Formats: sequence, structure tokens, C-alpha cells
Amino acid sequence: MEKAITRFAPSPTGYIHIGNVRSAIYPYLVAKQTGGKMILRIEDTDRARYVEGATELIEDTLKWLGMNWDEGPEVGGEHEPYFQTERQDHYIAWAKKLIAAGRAYADPTTPEQIEEYRAKCNAEKVPFLYRNFRPENTPEWEIGIPLRFKAEPKEYSWHDEVMGDMHTGPEVLDDIILIKKDGLPTYNFAHIIDDEEMGVTHIMRGVEYLSSMPNYLAIYEALGLNHPKFVSLPHILAPQGNKKLGKRDGAKSVVEYRDDGVLPEAMLNYLACLGWNDGTEQEIYTKDELIEKFSIDKIQTSGARYDEVKLLWMNGQWIRRIADEQGIDALYERTTGFWPGVDASDDYKKRVLAIIYDRLKVLSDLRTMTGYFFADPKVDMSMILENKFLKKFAPAELKELLEKSIAKLSATEWNADALQNALNELLAETDKKPAELFSLIRLSLSFAPFSPALNLTLEVLGKDISLKRLQAVVDNI
Repeated sequence: MEKAITRFAPSPTGYIHIGNVRSAIYPYLVAKQTGGKMILRIEDTDRARYVEGATELIEDTLKWLGMNWDEGPEVGGEHEPYFQTERQDHYIAWAKKLIAAGRAYADPTTPEQIEEYRAKCNAEKVPFLYRNFRPENTPEWEIGIPLRFKAEPKEYSWHDEVMGDMHTGPEVLDDIILIKKDGLPTYNFAHIIDDEEMGVTHIMRGVEYLSSMPNYLAIYEALGLNHPKFVSLPHILAPQGNKKLGKRDGAKSVVEYRDDGVLPEAMLNYLACLGWNDGTEQEIYTKDELIEKFSIDKIQTSGARYDEVKLLWMNGQWIRRIADEQGIDALYERTTGFWPGVDASDDYKKRVLAIIYDRLKVLSDLRTMTGYFFADPKVDMSMILENKFLKKFAPAELKELLEKSIAKLSATEWNADALQNALNELLAETDKKPAELFSLIRLSLSFAPFSPALNLTLEVLGKDISLKRLQAVVDNI
């Protein structure tokens, strides 16, 4: 395959969401797979929606995911600058070519007049096409007057690498704005110029742009340009599958997921597979595996339903994979900022992490799942007395079971194997089921809905703390 030149061209208009990131992942994979390059370009011409700091957020997110761009802000490159507001002279130069060819004109029509035209079409129940109201005797174009493309309606056919062969009639062609009143280009014009000058070979963007393709093709044609390959990406759908995913559908920004403790490997893995499958049952992919196996022809044509439960499941898989393959130290390095606000040694926190990591869905679970390892929990007898395995016992029976447990554990060597043997012996001596005896001890230690294996919990807490907590429950009974 030829070396692909792709681009990720977001607008700095706010937080970076799931759809934005997937629109970066696919161009990145194609560029890396072919030995090409991905360009980061900031499409910042919509000044009304510009958000301060949004560009830095985009850059930080790409870096967090391990998707470093080959050209663009901070990196530089032969096609500088990479902010559209700094490329105004490029667009004006190309616009003048269209003016000279009679394919663009200055449009002095006021917004109020345009609304009148639109209302007239609505009243007559016909589509509003601006080319049917094209002004006569237009002035010479200068900044301060919108510049419009002069459409020549005709049929267009093109090939989309995902959607296949496409065709449209002349009725959709219109006189779209190329340069706005403020002298900055519209997306419809700017991306064509930038992609041409930067040598982009593959345009990868959402299917919502398909309806504008005839106008894009008309501009390519009027400028005498060959267009890149078009790769339309299916929508990411809301969990119900009935519409495009939006802010109101529960999906958080990528930064929020990162702050909750979703790993970049999991986010990259999940989003790459949201609308793409290599035809196998494989679900967990490293970045290198995605680069190796990704192919445009396996991008699905239908929308992909967003499933946060699947993302969190995948994140749990990645947490375990890092711990199992790279070691607890490697996983521990990722947990900074996710622990309860406690003063504990790194060694102790690693011991806690080693017995609890396989229960984590996100790293922020550490805050809610490990508190009892760092401070004595509040004794809540209702958790014991109302437990489904323990509520059949009278308080005196529970007290007796705990006293026997204290006596047994007091005489036990404090390591996981010895503790497990002692617990097994307690089962035989008390003639109780594991769900009964172990639930009583576990709740007395943690007063938490769940905890790691009981022998491991005891070992990490230590003998003195464990016995003290068991005795506290005896005293409360």
C-alpha cells in the first residue's frame, strides 16, 4: 500500500469527545501502517465557537493515547502553519483563482434578504437553493463581503472507500460560501485547500459530510485538482442505537474518562473497535496490533452503538494485563492520584493493589474499594445482622463465632497460606459454611460490600489490626 498522508483536523470548540477521538485513531493507524504520516491541523476559523485552551486539550489527549502526530503544532513540518487562522493568505490566493475563472463572486446580499428568499421557498414548498437567487451585477470582491462559489449544476459520481460507489444529481449543487465576511474561509473551502497543499491522500471523517460531497467535488473540479481518497466513518450511536451519540446520552468527555482512571490502552482499543472488526473474535488489541491489523475495508457501514459497560470491561482487562505481564510496580505507577487521601507507604499501597487490582474497572475504584486498608471502618452492625448469610444467627452465636476466630487466628503464623489453613480448620471446628463464617469475618474487617480473598485481606491488614477489628465487633455485639 502507498504511504498514506492522513490528517486529524479538529475544531477547538470545547471538550474532545468520543467521536472526535475515533476520527483521529483511524487516520493514525492508516498512516503508521503504511509508513506514511498523520498531520494535526487545527481548524479554528469559527471564531464565535472558539474555546481558549481547547487546542492544548486536543494535543494532550492525543499524547495520552500515544498517538503522536508527524506534522502539526509543537512538531512543525514542511507545510506550516497548521492553524487555519494563520493560513488566510493561502485561501485568498486560491479564491482569486476561482474569481478569475468566473466560478466565485462577491455576494452583497444581506442576511435579511436571504431569509426572505428562504421563506418564499417554504411558502411555495420548494427546496431553497441560493443559486436560484444569485445577485446580478456583483461588486468586486474584498474582505468584508462574503465570497460564494458559482455552482454549475451537474451529476457527480465518486467512490467512497467505506460506502462504495456514490452518485448524486444536479439538484443538490448550490452556491456555498467560500470566504466569510471576516475574511476567514468556511470549512467547505479551507479543508480542500489545506489537504491539497499538505499532500493528504486519505480524508477520513464522519458520514455526515456525505451530503456535502457534490459541492466539494465541484470545487475540486473548478480548481483543476485531483481529490484524495474519501473514507466515511459511520456514526457512533447512543446506547439505545436510535441516534448519533451526543452529550446528553451519558458519554463523558475523553478527559473525564481519563480522570476516572480509564487507561489510554483501553480507550484506544475500544474506540478502534467501535465500527471496525478484523473478522476475528479478538477483542483486546495493543496499539502495535491495531497498526498491523487495521484495514479500511473492514470499517463497517452502519453505525456503532456506544457501550460504556463494554469500555469499562475492557479497561478492567487492561488493568489486569498490565499487572500480570508488566508487574504490580508498572500498574502502581498508573495509580497516582487515585488512592484515598491517606498517608501510607508505596510498599503498603502496592501490597493492597496486588490483591485488589483484579476487581478494578477503573483506577478511581481504588478510592472507594480500599479505604478500610488505611483506616478502621465504622462499625455498622446492620451490615452483619441483615446479611443474607448471617441474619439467621442470633447475636450470641455471631459473638461466639468471632471469639473462636480470634482465638484461632491469634495462634496462627501471619502469612496467606497459614491463614487459609486456619480458616479452613475454623470451618470444620464450627461446622459452618464458608459463606457464613467468612462473610462474618470479612464484614467485621472491612464493613465493605466486597473485598479480596479473606486470607489475603488478613495478611495485608496485619495481625494487630485484624484482631483489633474483630474484637471491636465482639464488643459491639
